[in-house]
Amino acid sequence: MENQTNEPGINMHEEMRRAFTLLSGKWKLEIMWLLNQRIYRFNELRKAIPGITQHMLTMQLRELEADGLISRTVFAEVPPRVEYEITVKARGLGPTMEALTVWWSEYGRSIPERTTTRGRKQTSKK
Repeated sequence: MENQTNEPGINMHEEMRRAFTLLSGKWKLEIMWLLNQRIYRFNELRKAIPGITQHMLTMQLRELEADGLISRTVFAEVPPRVEYEITVKARGLGPTMEALTVWWSEYGRSIPERTTTRGRKQTSKK
């Protein structure tokens, strides 16, 4: 299959690789999905995403902000309040997220649940 594009000189495969890189990472899509719903504060995000560490959430948020997909607003209060929201650019992913939700509603139950061991065999302690 050739790299398809409507514009001459554009390698769509390379362009899609760039798009995938923006959203790659264990937590980025989940963060984006949550922020597509509403504005979150840091600790709200941390509580909403089981298993994420403070360090990893900070890293993922910084990358998403650097890529222009989320915005971070700091309020001059004591203690400081920080809110995260999806940007207009990232709102363009809304139809994709909605399509994924519809797909999952239809097929999600047919997909076996994975363990959180990330490829390691789970051993039972006796």
